[in-house]
Amino acid sequence: MDIREINEKIQQESAFIELLNLELGKVIVGQKYMLDRLLIGLLSNGHLLLEGVPGLAKTLAIKSLSSAIQAKFSRLQFTPDLLPADLVGTMIYNQKQEQFTVRKGPLFANFILADEINRAPAKVQSALLEAMQERQVTIGDETFKLPEPFLVLATQNPIEQEGTYPLPEAQLDRFMLKVVIKYPTKEEEKLIIRQNIAQEFPKINPIIQAETIVKARNAVRDVYMDEKIEKYILDIVFATRFPKESNLRKLESMISYGGSPRASINLALAAKAYAFIKRRGYVIPEDVRAICHDVMRHRIGLTYEAEAENITTDDVINEVLNIVEVP
Repeated sequence: MDIREINEKIQQESAFIELLNLELGKVIVGQKYMLDRLLIGLLSNGHLLLEGVPGLAKTLAIKSLSSAIQAKFSRLQFTPDLLPADLVGTMIYNQKQEQFTVRKGPLFANFILADEINRAPAKVQSALLEAMQERQVTIGDETFKLPEPFLVLATQNPIEQEGTYPLPEAQLDRFMLKVVIKYPTKEEEKLIIRQNIAQEFPKINPIIQAETIVKARNAVRDVYMDEKIEKYILDIVFATRFPKESNLRKLESMISYGGSPRASINLALAAKAYAFIKRRGYVIPEDVRAICHDVMRHRIGLTYEAEAENITTDDVINEVLNIVEVP
């Protein structure tokens, strides 16, 4: 197919995006950035890690999304005493049948909200992350496939670090995007207040079948990406690994390790999904730049020197994007 045909196909396939945004806009005021990232994760089969203070509609956003897509939603509140069986399920002894039967856990749903993931110990985190990676769960000697679509939205509170178990770097890498959520504007917050003190809170109607999302995922892969865009993605990722070779000598003492090959894959996939939600059949450099911080911010390791100077991974990404030549 030539680009014109791909473009027409994507415009038809992505028609539901507008409907979905309108439906979600009934209950979620502002937070367009977060909703776009939710859709990117959903369309590119990747999971999200949301970081933001409590009360920024993180739970409401994923609950509303599952209601609009006619999908099953599970909310898991992570606590220090949580066990892996509380997530995946366990074997229960049935006295009548005199045998063990499987009782599936809340992980068997389309949308999983892992609230405050860093509150649970490593064993529980790894049980969730195995399901994210393999899309399957083993209970006893039986392996069960998880339903499609399957999206994990994990949240962590950036304020409280007491009594938490930070996610190791290797586990963070499993998340496609790490999204930092900001406060709403004054105008948006005024609308939020009005909506919440009104007689009735708006209700989300199911407008899309889960099959539509699975079909849209295939369409996202068809979005055209030129070789120059591929080179641009590789230049960005390699600049975080070997800053000296990319004329970023001053970053050499700031970066302890750069983005993995998973960063390159996810940056390409997320750029295609971003083009899809903008109803375009081809990727432009602005798509890569728009999504770059969310894909890369949790994949770059900073040295003690950088931390002492209060340099963040976002600062490093900004520097990389300013230096790497745009095609």
